[in-house]
Amino acid sequence: MDFGPFIFLISVLHHFPDDIKAFQYRIVCLINLSRFEDALSSILKFPKFSQVMCFEKAYCQYRLNQTNEALDTLNSADNEPLHLKELRAQVYYRLERFEECLEVYRDIIKSTHDCFDDERQTNLAAVIANICFYGGGVEMPSFPNETYELAYNVACHLIAKGHYLEAERKLKQAEKLCRDSFDEDTPPEEIEEEVAIIKVQQGYCMHKQGREKDAQALYNFVLKQKPNDAGLVAVASNNTAAINGKQYLFHSKKKLKAASTDTAQHKLTSQQRKVIAVNNCLLNTHTSQCDQALEFCDRLISYNPDALEEAMLIKAVVLMRDDKKKAIALLNDFIKQHPQHRLTMSLAMVELLLNEGELNDACKILENLGEDTFKPGIVSAVVTLRLGLGQASEASKILQQAVSWHRKNKTAGDLSALWRQAADLHLRGGQPEDAANSLEELFKINPKDSTTLAQLIIAYAQFNPSKAKSLSTKLPNMVDLTPNIDIETLEASNWLTGLKVIKRAVKGDPSPGTPIVEINKKKKQQRKKRRGKLPKNYDPTRDPDPERWLPKHERSTFRKKKDRRNRDIGKGTQGAATHVSDQFDITKMATSQKGNSQTSPVPDNLKHQQRKIQHKKKKKGVKW
Repeated sequence: MDFGPFIFLISVLHHFPDDIKAFQYRIVCLINLSRFEDALSSILKFPKFSQVMCFEKAYCQYRLNQTNEALDTLNSADNEPLHLKELRAQVYYRLERFEECLEVYRDIIKSTHDCFDDERQTNLAAVIANICFYGGGVEMPSFPNETYELAYNVACHLIAKGHYLEAERKLKQAEKLCRDSFDEDTPPEEIEEEVAIIKVQQGYCMHKQGREKDAQALYNFVLKQKPNDAGLVAVASNNTAAINGKQYLFHSKKKLKAASTDTAQHKLTSQQRKVIAVNNCLLNTHTSQCDQALEFCDRLISYNPDALEEAMLIKAVVLMRDDKKKAIALLNDFIKQHPQHRLTMSLAMVELLLNEGELNDACKILENLGEDTFKPGIVSAVVTLRLGLGQASEASKILQQAVSWHRKNKTAGDLSALWRQAADLHLRGGQPEDAANSLEELFKINPKDSTTLAQLIIAYAQFNPSKAKSLSTKLPNMVDLTPNIDIETLEASNWLTGLKVIKRAVKGDPSPGTPIVEINKKKKQQRKKRRGKLPKNYDPTRDPDPERWLPKHERSTFRKKKDRRNRDIGKGTQGAATHVSDQFDITKMATSQKGNSQTSPVPDNLKHQQRKIQHKKKKKGVKW
């Protein structure tokens, strides 16, 4: 870079320090050299030039992330030309004052028409998308020329509205427009650098649709490219850690560390910084680093006051591992200090108590929430818990209170589930009057529901028969309910035989007028009797064996096979033969032996007989 003009301006200012033009040129040169601190310090040294250099001073403060100071500088200007309005809109956007930013951009677009209209429309679309993200209802206008930046901002607006599939299609269109906007000679790395933010947003759409693997692949692809945008790296790293959950904790810790750098913090919105800080706290709870998790929660509260509720819930989870009473006490103290968070913290306490099996205490907390107790979801939870404890009367009371409260306050919304549950419980508990009141409300919501009308008639029949009789006239006719039923077929005497008999009658030859009874008689006559099967050796002249039904081992002709090897072995004292037992008495063996004394005393029939065990080779099976 040629520094000759800059040196010349310094020499001019040295000889003519009051020359406003030379001073202004010097500040512009410092800004072009990205030396914003030097430019701002030079302006502050000469307060007499501050009013003239209002735009340059505010711009330097804006680039140095001194956004509030930049807004004060813009407010101190005597008049506001176009370039000051443009900078004011950027400052409002950085401060996330999107409503005021929208008004400034609308005023600029109406009053000017130049070559920067496309950029202003792109910024306007970005502002509208952010307003919608924070709950605003501003609709996206139609733009004549669509660039890839504009298509990207329109996709962000669709994401804010929850239309993720349409947003994904719009992002693909933006990616195509982005690639087509480059020349053929542009390096691929530069193209991928520009497309990276679109790909990360595509991954977010896939993530919200439940396609976590596809989203993870896109995040990793972008991070491997090592983009220069610190905010983009922070968002992709945080989303990767969110997909990991309780898995790959070391990998998630590295990603969240990259997302929490100081450079990235200035590039992110307050909502994005809050989400990253909450994920850091959750990660420490997963890694069982309780002290560090509590420290991160305190830091989260100090830097993000909007995340107070999330931080207290995480603290309660950490304390619950050591002492449940401390966790419940912490939530109770927080409710006393911040009553606006009563419902969320009370539900958290209920969850802790339910995990400990303390159902009664959980019911008491839900029943003491004031008007929130009568919300349909909480009423349903209390009734379920009371019925689980066998306290049907208590469940009926809470339903009666909820019904009377909603009837008194005339609340809007679909309360059909509440009325249905109350009616069923009161009918089972023998309270037809209360059941009738609930069914009346349910019948007002859907007057064509015949089931509700029938239950209402049953309820009124128990205490007001005249009312039940008058309501019964509104029941639909049987002909309307069953238009395709043949009454004559139902009244036939043999209708219990079922569909099989009717199908067989239809397949036969008889005429349609023949009764089904006669058809069955004819079929019985046509059936042929089968002859019974006889044994092969059957002799009709001989009488059958009377023991033929007994098992073979119980018949008188059955002979048991005797083992020749053991036929002479004594059976013991029960009926054993004396001559057999003498063979095994060693005292009688010595006197009865004749001849050589070295002969074996063991008889020949008791010598050990060796069996030849044949080992058969296993045949190999055929492998399919």
